[in-house]
Amino acid sequence: MRIPIGWLAEHVDVPAGTTVEDLDTAFVRLGLEVEEIHRPEQVTGPLVVGRVLEIEELTGFKKPIRFCRVDVGEDAPRGIVCGARNFAVGDTVVVALPGAVLPGGFEIASRKTYDRISDGMICSVRELGLGEDHAGILVLGGEGADVPPPGTPAGPVTGLDDVVIELAVTPDRGYCLSMRGIAREM
Repeated sequence: MRIPIGWLAEHVDVPAGTTVEDLDTAFVRLGLEVEEIHRPEQVTGPLVVGRVLEIEELTGFKKPIRFCRVDVGEDAPRGIVCGARNFAVGDTVVVALPGAVLPGGFEIASRKTYDRISDGMICSVRELGLGEDHAGILVLGGEGADVPPPGTPAGPVTGLDDVVIELAVTPDRGYCLSMRGIAREM
C-alpha cells in the first residue's frame, strides 16, 4: 500500500515538523512494515501552472506540431511549441519555464524549433517523473474547472513535493489497504 504523506495529512493531524523518518517509526510502532520510501525526482527552477490561450497548427512538418500561447502568470503569454494533441484552448497545464531542470537532467531553455521560438515546455506525466504515462500532456483541468491560477508553482499542485511511504500490509490487516484504515491506525 502506497501512502502519499500529503493524502495522510488530509485524514490525520500530522504535527508541523514531522519528518518522513518520524512517520516511518510511527508505522513500525503500529506493526506495519515499511517496505520503501519513495522520494520524488527533483525538479529545479521555474515550474508553474499555465492556461492555454491559443493553439496554432503548424503544417509542413513530418508530424503534427502546435504553437501555443500560454498564460503563465506574467505580463505577456509565452509561445511554446508542442507536439501533443490531448489538450485544448482553455485547458490548465504544467509549464516548465526556461531555467527549469526536469528529472534526468533535462534542462529547459528558450530555443528556436519548427521555425518558432519555444519559450518553455508544456509537460507530460513522464517528463515530470510522476509516472510512465507519455500519451500526452498532463491536463490539470479544462475551462471553468477549479484549478489554481496561472503562475502558481506547480510542484505542490502535481504532488512533486510529496514523499510516498510504501507499506507491506499482511492479510490479517486488510483494513490497512485504504487511506481511512491507515488514518484510523495512526
